[in-house]
Amino acid sequence: MDSAEDHFKKVVHNDANENARNDDTDSECSDSEKIGFIPTKEDKESGSTIGSDEEDETSDKEEAAVTQMVKEQEDREEETEDPDYSKAYSILTTEEVTQQASQTEGKDFRILQHECDSQSPEIRKHLEFLKKLRLHIWASLSRAQYVSLLKDFVESEFFVIDGDSLLLMFLDEETQYLNFFYQIECFLQDFTEKGAKYVIVFFEDAEQMYFPYPHFLFLRTALIEHLRHNTGTAVHTEFSNCLSSKWEIFLKKSYPYFIIVSDIGLTSLQTDYLSIFIAHSLSKKINIVLASGQEYDILRVYGYHVQSVYKHRLFFQKYEQDLRYACENLVRYEEPFVRLYEHLELSLKSIQKEVRQTVCLLKQLWPEGSDIRRVVCVLACAVGLKIYSNMLENANISMGAKPEESARGRSKPLSPEGAAELCRMQCLTVAFLLHMPLSQRAQIRIMKSCWTKQVLPLIKMQQLCTHFALTQLSDTNDWKLDLTYLPDLNDDSLLINLAHYYEVEYTEGLEFKKELGKEMENEYQCLWDTVTKLAVKYSFGDAFPIRKTSQLFLEQEQTLFRVYEEEIPNIGLIAVKSDLVEDYAGDVLKDLPVLESNDPAVTSLIKHKEFDELHHWHSGRPLTEEYERVRCNADAKSKDPQERRQIQKLQTFYHFYGSTLEDSTSKLIVYQEDVSGNANAAVKKTQKKHKSKAETIAEENNRRLKTKEEKKEQEQWKTLCIPTEKEIKANLTVGINKLEKFLKTLKSKSVKFSVEMTGLSACLEAWKEHCREEGNKSKDLSKAVQVMRRIHILLEKYQDLLEKPHLQKLTRYLRLLGFENLACSLSGQTGKSNDRNISNYAIEVGPARFQLQYMDYYLLREERNDPDPRVQHFIPDTWQRELLDAVDNNESAVIVAPTSSGKTYASYYCMEKVLKTSNDGVVVYVAPTKALVNQVVGTIYNRFTKKLPDGLVVCGVFTRDYRNDVMNSQILVTVPQCLEILMLSPRCQKWTKRIQYVIFDEVHCLGGEIGAEVWEHLLVTIRCPFLALSATVSNPEHLTEWLQSVKRYWQCAENTIKGSSTNSEKNFTRKCKVKSKVQEQKKSYRVRLVLYEERYNDLEKYVCSLKRSDFIIEHCHPCAALTVNHIENYGIPSDLSLSPRESIQLYDTMVNVWQEWPRAQELDPEEFVSFKNKVVIKKADVRKYEQELKKELSKWIVLGQRQKVNELLEHLKPKPVDCPEQEKWKHFASFVDKLHEMDKLPAIFFIFNVDSVECAARNVFLSLLKKQKIEQDPNTEREKERLRDELRKVKKMLIKFNPQDTKKLSSTKMENMVLLLTTKQQLEKRLKRLTAIPSACTYADPKAVDKDTLMKIFHRLRFERRGYLQQMMALRGIGYHHGSMATKERQVVEMLFRLGYIKVVTATSTLALGINMPCKSVVFAEDSVFLDALNYRQMSGRAGRRGQDMIGSVFFYDIPLPKVERLIKSNVPQLKGQFPLTVSLILRLMLLAAKADDKADARAKALSVLKHSLMSFRKERYAEILKIYFMFSLQFLIKEGYLDQEGNPIGFAGLVTHLYYYEPSNFVLVSFLVKGLFHKLCQPIKGSTVFSEDVLEKLVLILANLFGRKYLPACSMKYKRTFCQSKVFLEDLPEDFADAVNEYNTKVEENFAHFLLTTAKLADTEQEYRLPLSKTDFSSKNWHGSELASSLMDNTKSVSAISPFACLSGVVDNDLFHGEIINKSVLRSLGINATNCPRLYLNKYDNQGRRRPLNAYALDFYKHGSLTALTTDNWLNEGDAYYALKDFSLLIKSIGTSLSELCDDPNDNVLLAFQQLGEIYEEKLKCVT
Repeated sequence: MDSAEDHFKKVVHNDANENARNDDTDSECSDSEKIGFIPTKEDKESGSTIGSDEEDETSDKEEAAVTQMVKEQEDREEETEDPDYSKAYSILTTEEVTQQASQTEGKDFRILQHECDSQSPEIRKHLEFLKKLRLHIWASLSRAQYVSLLKDFVESEFFVIDGDSLLLMFLDEETQYLNFFYQIECFLQDFTEKGAKYVIVFFEDAEQMYFPYPHFLFLRTALIEHLRHNTGTAVHTEFSNCLSSKWEIFLKKSYPYFIIVSDIGLTSLQTDYLSIFIAHSLSKKINIVLASGQEYDILRVYGYHVQSVYKHRLFFQKYEQDLRYACENLVRYEEPFVRLYEHLELSLKSIQKEVRQTVCLLKQLWPEGSDIRRVVCVLACAVGLKIYSNMLENANISMGAKPEESARGRSKPLSPEGAAELCRMQCLTVAFLLHMPLSQRAQIRIMKSCWTKQVLPLIKMQQLCTHFALTQLSDTNDWKLDLTYLPDLNDDSLLINLAHYYEVEYTEGLEFKKELGKEMENEYQCLWDTVTKLAVKYSFGDAFPIRKTSQLFLEQEQTLFRVYEEEIPNIGLIAVKSDLVEDYAGDVLKDLPVLESNDPAVTSLIKHKEFDELHHWHSGRPLTEEYERVRCNADAKSKDPQERRQIQKLQTFYHFYGSTLEDSTSKLIVYQEDVSGNANAAVKKTQKKHKSKAETIAEENNRRLKTKEEKKEQEQWKTLCIPTEKEIKANLTVGINKLEKFLKTLKSKSVKFSVEMTGLSACLEAWKEHCREEGNKSKDLSKAVQVMRRIHILLEKYQDLLEKPHLQKLTRYLRLLGFENLACSLSGQTGKSNDRNISNYAIEVGPARFQLQYMDYYLLREERNDPDPRVQHFIPDTWQRELLDAVDNNESAVIVAPTSSGKTYASYYCMEKVLKTSNDGVVVYVAPTKALVNQVVGTIYNRFTKKLPDGLVVCGVFTRDYRNDVMNSQILVTVPQCLEILMLSPRCQKWTKRIQYVIFDEVHCLGGEIGAEVWEHLLVTIRCPFLALSATVSNPEHLTEWLQSVKRYWQCAENTIKGSSTNSEKNFTRKCKVKSKVQEQKKSYRVRLVLYEERYNDLEKYVCSLKRSDFIIEHCHPCAALTVNHIENYGIPSDLSLSPRESIQLYDTMVNVWQEWPRAQELDPEEFVSFKNKVVIKKADVRKYEQELKKELSKWIVLGQRQKVNELLEHLKPKPVDCPEQEKWKHFASFVDKLHEMDKLPAIFFIFNVDSVECAARNVFLSLLKKQKIEQDPNTEREKERLRDELRKVKKMLIKFNPQDTKKLSSTKMENMVLLLTTKQQLEKRLKRLTAIPSACTYADPKAVDKDTLMKIFHRLRFERRGYLQQMMALRGIGYHHGSMATKERQVVEMLFRLGYIKVVTATSTLALGINMPCKSVVFAEDSVFLDALNYRQMSGRAGRRGQDMIGSVFFYDIPLPKVERLIKSNVPQLKGQFPLTVSLILRLMLLAAKADDKADARAKALSVLKHSLMSFRKERYAEILKIYFMFSLQFLIKEGYLDQEGNPIGFAGLVTHLYYYEPSNFVLVSFLVKGLFHKLCQPIKGSTVFSEDVLEKLVLILANLFGRKYLPACSMKYKRTFCQSKVFLEDLPEDFADAVNEYNTKVEENFAHFLLTTAKLADTEQEYRLPLSKTDFSSKNWHGSELASSLMDNTKSVSAISPFACLSGVVDNDLFHGEIINKSVLRSLGINATNCPRLYLNKYDNQGRRRPLNAYALDFYKHGSLTALTTDNWLNEGDAYYALKDFSLLIKSIGTSLSELCDDPNDNVLLAFQQLGEIYEEKLKCVT
């Protein structure tokens, strides 16, 4: 890979490299000297555990903890005020900013630019600042997180690519011109095809940095013009630099998601320029993505992402003047001039002028225009020759006097004839480019040659001419130019070949003289004639002969052709005799070459026997399954009384936890019943005609009970009737709330009806009273809303009880409100009432508008009122019944419905069904996270109890670090990875056959970043029906079709399996008789799609900003997020729904904006067909209205009213105010208080940084404490202190009395003791009164939870690190929630929030996935890369509690408006498949097929996984590629000794599959073991079995190089810094281990190269000859051949699997055997890249050839054991670091366990070393938590 580094270094200014080295040696850091990336201090752990329950101690601790927090808060504020970067390091760099007469590549060609006096104080200050800037940027970039860049945004996300950084990514001296464009287009196309939206920006001022590099300068110009004219990409060149005001306006308006920028330039000058750009962007709240180190796979692009934080804004504010000065200095433009051969000088202005004149001349010669290649060729040659001749003439005149001086010490210039010959060859090259197809050019011989020193300056000058020509031509609109082939203006390789031909071969004799061909000759003649005409006064000779002089153009000693030393190894497959292989890949096998059995490759297959015999190992021994290894706290099978007690405690907790999840605490008792096979028995039963006597009696009893209950309720209402009426009249809101609470307790419909009628009358009276009080003033219509609401409820829900008098009453009320037309439609009359008082109470708004605008969220939904016998507590909607039907019919279903719409009900119905039908059937519930697993388990415990035979339980759990009752439960709740282990385990087949249903919750994780393939494997391996639930899938139809195809496969497979069912299975069914009954149930293979798009509550969005210390909260209309372009290109998003009020707002704005709007009358709410004269307008009617308005809006654009639509959208937009970050967080507590005033709590505040989550919660807590301090009596503190002292004394005195010996005490002592106890109680009472929290200083709702429950919940925090602090915050109604907290801490917050005690929770996105924590409002308090379309929907879905809130509110707290708009309008991502196969997966499938008891079932599962990847669904070509990949993976496994030729696992196959999650490190680990490297390393201290620290450290180093690899950006190594505790950069592997990795890589690369060479035939040839983005076609045209062209071909060159574009840079098939080149050269249409090759990179390099170091966090932690050090030194955040270390620790233990099972000798050194290391590492990690 060194070559890659060299390429860039050739390009980079030599000084820059020296500077970097100097920086390295000079920079140091002492322990005390830390940058502004000092983390927020750790919470001191004082008071974190509660030792004693005595109140005085705890209150002391409270005081201490709180004082500590206040102090920390102040420290933190001081810290953020001014991070001083100057103290960071004492760095003396020699990096000069000014570029003094920058010399590039020899002295024969120089561009001379301005010089600066580096001694002036101003410049010195400037240099000092640049040091600070570099450090600031380095500190920020080193913290970059490696993430998926596009996340889940689809078409509405938008980012910026810096054009110069794009150029720098691909600049390489050896990359041919067209290939350079190909690589750039590949990069951009990778973004485009993944749905990304981006613009490219080239800053004007950056151009002059390229003048010393003419080749790159003209590439840059050509790239700009090409992107602009030939692609749909928006290119901006109008901004002068990144500090210009225009650019700032652009950023503010568009607010890109991030900007892709390079951190290194061609020169130190450009690097500093880019640093300023990065600093500026980060200060504008725009994130940065580094151009270097990006990688991609089929679905994603990954890169280093730097989050903009407050310190970036602070740095910019502090140094803004310096930044501006530095930027001016870097781009200060002084006219540069060119110097050739040290004495020929010329200003660039004159070149520009010459180009302008020549272009005018050419327009006259070619008035009809031409191809850009011809134009640029003739201009460059003509201008170049003219200027060069001119310079030579002038030089000769001036040098005439001193001829001897000129010759000394410098190159002799090229003669004018020589220059003309070079130009002729250039014209000839372009003639070839115009006619020769790419397929022919790809075969041209590869020549390693260089131009001589005489030729290079002229070529560089021509490149300058080309740059000026392109800029000149871009302004030419009056001339027809074909710019299609801008990426192919020249081909240096072809030119060198021609030069070599004319210089060497042509001169050697006639037999070498080749014909040009007529077509080529004419083309060339035409080009040269034009050049001579443009040269005007100069004569450069005729077109032929091309060469006259013997001038050498190529360096003689360097001219050589590439020789292909290595032969491509023969592709031959070792035959595999396996049914599975034949079934899956049989059709492709016949076309693949198979080796003979006597071939050396077959006879020399490796066996692991040697190793086994040597070390007493049994590598083939089956390992225990993962579910047998995971820690098990308790199991129902256990007989141990202590474990039994543990089970009881756990179950008690789950019952309690479950009770907080659901309203009904009553448990549903499910008895074992003999249910008939018919699933619909329950429904059918209700349809029986003849009732038995018992049933009749039971019905009679029920009727009696109902009557009795009804009487009781009537009595209750009689007593409450008058007080309720009074209350409503006195305070409408309070009264109505009480009325509705009372209504919920009633069961009798008739009593409810009379309550509603009374409520209606009372509301009307309240409205009348209000009208009388207000008189002619404007009235509060919310009181009228309550009247209309009661009318709605009566007409909808009690229609059957309404009699004529009731209807007359309602009609009269409607008239009173002024709704005459509604009164008429209700009574059926048309006459008008003559009541004179009507007008006094009338509402001055039309009835339809009133209902939409004012009743808004009170409007009723379409609800069914026919109960369903299957559901007790509510009446299900139609879509929910469809789900129940699916379960009853044993069908599968994909359910897509909004959060909190009730889709999980079907899951519990399904569980109930299986529990009822057998003791043996199993339901598996798959949840994506452990938190969700706990939640589901709690709900199951709360819902179901069942008497089961001994050893069986209702519910079991299986996660990566905890399990209980996996095999002996009827409902197993698990995460996908764990279920996959069970599904693919050969020993679990009997259990998997018991599965009746699988429920997949949050199935959109199938498209996730991590573990998506596991969801895919599960969906295709399960044989039973399933339910797949999600709220966010945008292509459910595609998903359902794919799943239906899988079910069809299983239908056929099961018929085959039935035929070959084994005796063991029959015996198993005989044992479980109930099971056979379950299996008799009708099997269904149908997959239903159930879609429901209506949210139960509408969501209203608000944009909040801070103006001084006041909050501006503006309503954000969803349509305001749209733009005209978005509506045109994508339409209005389907889930962009409006509330009734928002629909009216949209209509009113439309009328205002276009007053002549033709449909204004028709769509007036009073005239709209669904509203006209309708008393009860429902939500469904409003939806129709909303759809009509949206259609109309889209139609306006079609009608040409774009301007009007623009105006309309602008009108709806909120106008938030920008506020500084510091202010925003300073006032955060006030914002929470504001929401409290607005009655918008409980709320969840989403913040994406773990530290900020805790900080924000503490901020609110401290604010309440301060408030209490201010409000309370100043003497209170003193009084509290006095009482505590007294209490302490009393307690001390009481201790002296021994309570056990009360009988022995004398009466006086007894009296004293009683007196002391009484005093103690009184003191405690008084202290409690004083320490009680005033209601104004807490958000907690004390009525929500009784004291015992609260203590019970807090009891769980007693051993937690920050338990006490959390308890104190919870008592104030505040909590925080994030992934790095202990499970118990999170559960406490969840329970208290659900119970309504805690009202304010700050949280990260861990709360987004399915956790049941509904609230009134959701607040997005921070912008982040993780706030994307998917997370936004999941998070905002929490707002609006069903049955409690009529509407949900979403607040955006200081989130930039463009981001808000994008979140609202973006669609959720489509589910697309990943590349489904890995070598480890293939080995696992082969192991399943070989070792399973039921071979037919195992084979069917393995085939299902192989055949049904979502990626290859309906894509035949992909399916075939996967088959070939499968075959080559098998070859690798056979050659490495993991499979034999029958496909049976051998050797260490078991160990490799156990570590499948870590491919390719699992294979490398085994190779270390087999080679005996671990045995060599693990030598204990003499005479013991203990290992030295050195050995264990080395072992950690080796494991850290293999597992949990986190790469840091290359720039993090820019400065050598002495870190405080960590080493940070991981050292390389020891040499012998590195050699083993290289050996492994060579084998893998060879296998992968063979795979690529074999699949090449499946490539789409047409696509391969086109540029990917611009689709410019380079395939064969009418090429008539040319003898000369043929002679330049190299027929030995093999390029069958290489992109023809890459061939131009000399890449051949052989290069595929070196992994680094794969991505640049592979055939794109195959959809394969280097990520599919299981190679373990020892070193990774970025585009510039800089090494990306590995983060040494795992080894550093082993050495110092400090999590804090990992956040300060290793640039990790605490949560991520903890989880990474936990994974690493689990891995060591897993390896240790596997080794112990494979090795007979318990004293084997490797085994002991791993076990010892596992224990030490686990212990260190425990100390942290």
